[in-house]
Amino acid sequence: MRPHRLHFGSAPRATTGMVVSFLLSLWLQPALADMIDTSSMEPWEVCGLCHSLDGNSRMPKFPKLAGQRAAYIEKQFRDFHDGNRENDGGQMQAITTESEPANLPAIARYFSSLPAPQPVTDDMDTENAATLFTKGREDLPACLTCHGSTDPALPVAPWLEAQHAGYLAKQLTDFQNGNRKNDPDEVMRTIALKLTAEDITRLSVFIAAQIRPERTQ
Repeated sequence: MRPHRLHFGSAPRATTGMVVSFLLSLWLQPALADMIDTSSMEPWEVCGLCHSLDGNSRMPKFPKLAGQRAAYIEKQFRDFHDGNRENDGGQMQAITTESEPANLPAIARYFSSLPAPQPVTDDMDTENAATLFTKGREDLPACLTCHGSTDPALPVAPWLEAQHAGYLAKQLTDFQNGNRKNDPDEVMRTIALKLTAEDITRLSVFIAAQIRPERTQ
């Protein structure tokens, strides 16, 4: 994955959204959360400060929520609120304590109803990652076993296609290192431990470049 540089001197229009998102991420630190007046905002507009109102966040630090499973969005919100999941800087823990639990279904429905994000291609060789994602390998099930299924008997797994590659890699690494622990029955932690750093990079790039098919929630 190629690094992206911001040239602040000439401030190209293409980087404006990234700069704004970066500044907002600083403002939304837990100690400053109560300094933002959100009283006149719809509940999902608060989330849109980082995740964007169209659900397609500009920075990999914030996942794209557009077209995501509503049940998954709700679960992650509750996990942050209850302390079962943490993120760098604690922004989500702070925001979930500022939001009314009664608004959660509306927030989840709003982002879930938005069009799925567009894939982002990369010229990295991801042939092995494609096999891992769709078919798995001897020691691992295919990612689509859970992440492509609508079987209610399976854990609520997020749709992955067209997500930020950097965000996907970060989550897999966090599961691997035990920094993220809100996966049911430690499923993701077990899987991530079997992945190499190269597996994670290539798999994340491959998934980010995939078109998300239509699925029933």
